[in-house]
Amino acid sequence: MFEQVNAKVVKVNVAQAGGVIARTGAMLFYTGDVSFSPHQVPGAGAMGGMSGLAGMAGRMMAGEHERTMLAQGNGEVHYGFAGLETHVVQMQPGAVLRVEASRLLASTAGLQSSVVSVASSGGGSGGRGGGLMGALRGAASGMLTGAGMFTTQLSGQGSAVLLAHGGFFELPVGGQYPVVVDPQAFVAAYGNVQTELKTALSWRDAVGRGSGEAMQLHCAGQGVVYVQASEQKL
Repeated sequence: MFEQVNAKVVKVNVAQAGGVIARTGAMLFYTGDVSFSPHQVPGAGAMGGMSGLAGMAGRMMAGEHERTMLAQGNGEVHYGFAGLETHVVQMQPGAVLRVEASRLLASTAGLQSSVVSVASSGGGSGGRGGGLMGALRGAASGMLTGAGMFTTQLSGQGSAVLLAHGGFFELPVGGQYPVVVDPQAFVAAYGNVQTELKTALSWRDAVGRGSGEAMQLHCAGQGVVYVQASEQKL
């Protein structure tokens, strides 16, 4: 659906895509008869009306989403954001894309969207990290690492556009060992990839003499992990 114009800009025929959801401010220019309206991300704040731990998770979940706009009509729209590099992911039936909210530029409107904890997306915690407590553990880890607390999960038929600072690395997942990523450099995981945040803290880190890589994101299963060539938060 999306077509790469250059490293930093994509274009899309809105009618053929069936509508496009993009972060606010990403539209560069368009031709044709296209309308734009605010779009509510499904699942963001779904627990916001609840009290206690559930309400806390809901409020944190809502805070992890960028404001988005829905483009509809007949025309071609060009998208880009802050001069960052872009990459188009063509979604295949049955595949899942999990992407940091700040690193998702746009997606076709027909994709199903939900929110999961980055600490246990894909069930990589063996069932221990799911549900509300998994979400809260993911939130706590996110605060420590500076990475997002939650991640956006997309599935269905369509395509999505990723953002990265400094360019992309596309790392295959499925070998004997997991792919281990700095959470601040993680962009997205595509396919049947399970992610789990693990602590690599030693006594040297505690006294300020370690490498500083205290939190690591372990990626296992089958698929691809996208990593940006920078630890800069978008």
